[in-house]
Amino acid sequence: MPRITEERRTERREQILAGARRCFAEYGYEGATVVRLEKATGLSRGAIFNYFSSKDDLFLELAWRDDERFIRLWLAKGWEAAIREVAAEDADWLGVYLELTRKIRTDPGFRRAHEKRSDPERARELIAQVASEQEQGLFREDLPAEQIAGFISLVANGMVVQMAAGEPIRAFDALIEFIRSAVAPPARQPARPRRSG
Repeated sequence: MPRITEERRTERREQILAGARRCFAEYGYEGATVVRLEKATGLSRGAIFNYFSSKDDLFLELAWRDDERFIRLWLAKGWEAAIREVAAEDADWLGVYLELTRKIRTDPGFRRAHEKRSDPERARELIAQVASEQEQGLFREDLPAEQIAGFISLVANGMVVQMAAGEPIRAFDALIEFIRSAVAPPARQPARPRRSG
């Protein structure tokens, strides 16, 4: 039997992930049965689980990719681009994504798998970028970089919860402006003219 090329393996893996994402979004984590995953991906369970050891593994890969995409976008284009990416996300998928936190809290095996996958270096890289932007005068300097990054992440997480609950983000541009005003350095006051005499 001919061996599958690495390129074909990558294509197959992406096919599985795309189908699984649609399946999780439509049915939720629990409802995304193996039969439904087979239908959504167009592949047999043997083919699916040849690439991913379990449904948990498949779900963790999708969740990890979302986190990675958000951080990469923030590093490359700034926090505003990352927040806009969250706002454009499919609300059904975000609902499933919230199940990640429940599983981390209630399932010790899932929590360990998630911790293995986490990369603390990415968070450090993000905080270092915020610190660098503070030095450039793009962020306020009276708070640690961790707090500024944490605030922006908290807003993004709140958006995920709201959208997953079926409530759109209203006045999105006003929200962006609010974040900007919260993290921006104070406006410099014009110098007052000196009085003579």
